[in-house]
Amino acid sequence: MAVWDIRSSLMPASIWTVVLVLAATAALWLGQSAPLGAQPVVRVCADPDNMPFSNDKGEGFENKLAELIADRLGETLEYRWFEENVGFLPNTVGEGACDLVMGYAQGTGLIDDTNPYYHTSYVLITRQDDPDLQAVDTLSDLRLRGKRIGLVARTPPASILAMHGLVANAKPFEADSEESSSEAASTMVDQIAAGTLDAGLLWGPVGGYYAQRADVPLRVVPLVNETAGPKTIYAITLGVRPGEPTWKHRINKVLTDNQDEINAILRDYNVPILTPEGKRVAADTASR
Repeated sequence: MAVWDIRSSLMPASIWTVVLVLAATAALWLGQSAPLGAQPVVRVCADPDNMPFSNDKGEGFENKLAELIADRLGETLEYRWFEENVGFLPNTVGEGACDLVMGYAQGTGLIDDTNPYYHTSYVLITRQDDPDLQAVDTLSDLRLRGKRIGLVARTPPASILAMHGLVANAKPFEADSEESSSEAASTMVDQIAAGTLDAGLLWGPVGGYYAQRADVPLRVVPLVNETAGPKTIYAITLGVRPGEPTWKHRINKVLTDNQDEINAILRDYNVPILTPEGKRVAADTASR
């Protein structure tokens, strides 16, 4: 899975296309250092309209993380904006390109990555008052048979659901020219809340965020009990330029020293935070 395939699948990471990944690689390689004597700057690649991750108003949790990193480094934060559905804007390659790529899935090998700052998974979302699905925590559960399930094609949970023959009444949601991936996710969650859909499958940070904002109580169940099919749990890191171990070490130290504060930011957005094995991280480990 490419760097941002998760994010574009409403999700990770986003977490998007191979073209975008290659553009990110080029931008990281070609980034230039600040002129001698200038105020130190950390340049972050982020999407201007991709909640809950980031937007140009600084409202996403990756905006908050970028602010935290810049503050701890004692550097000024600058963004290099790009849209996930379009790719990098011309001025993000070459002069002044980014130092960090937010929300990078660990182990892709396309650019270097930091230590993970959280683990999360795809989620199953249902209404809390739905007695038929209250105990469902895996996509192999036959209680899902015949249910109206929102999903995103070509994502791990969609593949798993198909493996179990449970897609007869599935409804696909896709980002297009008229609706962003975030808007499509919000629409899916609204339809679950309204009872138009019985359940939905989304990338955890996206599903958790929009479920928290729904008009009725919703269950957000991390998909950590699947025994077949593609993996559903991912380690999320920051993308950095290869061959710069000192810079990578500085970022890793910030992440390690501020993990409780990072967890608190994630919890503010209802992001499911997991251990590498898929267990919930206890709330008391996210003290401010």
